Amino acid sequence: MPLLFPAIDLKGGQCVRLKLGDMDQATVFNDDPAAQARAFQDQGFSWLHVVDLDGAFAGESRNGAAVDAILAATSNPVQLGGGIRTMAHIEGWLDKGITRVILGTVAVRDPELVKAACAAFPGRIAVGIDARAGKVAVEGWAETSELAVHDLAARFEDAGVAAIVYTDIDRDGVLAGINWTATLDLANRTSIPVIASGGLASMDDVKRLAAPDCARLAGAISGRALYDGRLDPAEALAALSAA
Repeated sequence: MPLLFPAIDLKGGQCVRLKLGDMDQATVFNDDPAAQARAFQDQGFSWLHVVDLDGAFAGESRNGAAVDAILAATSNPVQLGGGIRTMAHIEGWLDKGITRVILGTVAVRDPELVKAACAAFPGRIAVGIDARAGKVAVEGWAETSELAVHDLAARFEDAGVAAIVYTDIDRDGVLAGINWTATLDLANRTSIPVIASGGLASMDDVKRLAAPDCARLAGAISGRALYDGRLDPAEALAALSAA
């Protein structure tokens, strides 16, 4: 059964949602990330997806205190991305209680580090592939490379990556619906479980996630639709559990 991962994106210690990956188009939804983490757990979610947006641009943790508070507030496993670029960063977060770290920019810049991390921490390393028009974006989405999504995924086919978090930047934060075509195309080209991200807008997306051809997906991430009430947690989780 695919999972639904509620998202906490951190900017300046607050829970925000960006529009199209633009840090200047951030909407604050909660100034207490720990309370938000508890709320998601109370609503029945079994995982939590956290991104340090400031860290993604800086190349190192910028919202560490907020992440620490989240870890103290929830017993759910947490996957964390944003600014994790070295083995020391990886080890530090795993030691603090993060269940899975998501490596994005460094997966493009230093794929050997990703492979080494997978060997050192089996099942605890995910790769974040953020795409704009089919090309991989890095440095907090500020730069778009010439690397194709499928080519990046292929680099890690036998590395032991636990999951690929695939984000369509052009859909992110605008409630346009998940890019199912591109997401399923990636999932069909790799043996690594794929988590869909970017644009989940309504129960229509959740029902699509529950469809038989999406069974190979590990799940999808929801942010804005949960925060603004377009998606009812109980209804969404019930639909997925019935799939």
